[in-house]
Amino acid sequence: MQIEIDNGSGFCFGVTTAIKKAEEELAQGHTLYCLGDIVHNGMECERLRQMGLVTIGHDEMAHLHDVKVLLRAHGEPPETYEMARHNNIEIIDATCPVVLQLQKRIKKQFESGITNIQHPIPNTQIVIFGKKGHAEVLGLVGQTQGSAIVIENFDEVSKLDFSRPLYLYSQTTKSLDEYHRIIDYISSHMMPGVEFKSFDTICRSVANRMPSISQFAARHDLILFVSGRKSSNGKVLFGECLRVNPNTHLIEGLEEIQPEWLQGVDSVGICGATSTPKWLMEQCRDAIQRQLQR
Repeated sequence: MQIEIDNGSGFCFGVTTAIKKAEEELAQGHTLYCLGDIVHNGMECERLRQMGLVTIGHDEMAHLHDVKVLLRAHGEPPETYEMARHNNIEIIDATCPVVLQLQKRIKKQFESGITNIQHPIPNTQIVIFGKKGHAEVLGLVGQTQGSAIVIENFDEVSKLDFSRPLYLYSQTTKSLDEYHRIIDYISSHMMPGVEFKSFDTICRSVANRMPSISQFAARHDLILFVSGRKSSNGKVLFGECLRVNPNTHLIEGLEEIQPEWLQGVDSVGICGATSTPKWLMEQCRDAIQRQLQR
């Protein structure tokens, strides 16, 4: 049986940087807190926990003083930085540069549409295509003092007000195809003379994986997509694999591999999300090889 690990799968630049910063701090023997899971992969989080990384929430951070807190690649709203200043917390900022640039663009747009920073003009809509409650989206909405409108999918776009100026952005890991559908719909429904602008803010580290992972899924009998089930880009990439190859299974680790999946199969492809570590995909490969040797 041929078993291939997709070379294009694994950590994106932002996640790699965040984990590297955490490892560097922990290697020095420092106590390091991380605000939220450093990556949407339970096994990688557990590996870092064993190294000493302590995952906390915002409520816990509010009670910490004089410590180091790592901000993961997803980014944070301005209130988090203010809390850190107030509590004398040293921030290890691992916000992905792509996310950070998006935050700045949204903040600039928001501030350009208000006369007084405390009183946004109600006529302007800043809309974010993203998952409600997702860490990155919370950070983006925070740049608008909570006034941005979040739509999770194409079905929600009809609820927007097409008689008011609209500025559309996307969470960096959303589907590029669905984003373009939303843009086309809004463009065709805006009232004459009303301003609409959309901004290409989807990370190419994710978007560029779509065509390559499609080709990868098509050339194997069985696809094992290794990803944490909370990963947003994992859901997008898994969906693409499943579309191309119906014999695709989402697993979080080797213990979920079912022996019957391997029956009558000549080739297995193993791939994953931008939050999936290479070592985990390699573990899954090794587990299959052990099963075949029995």
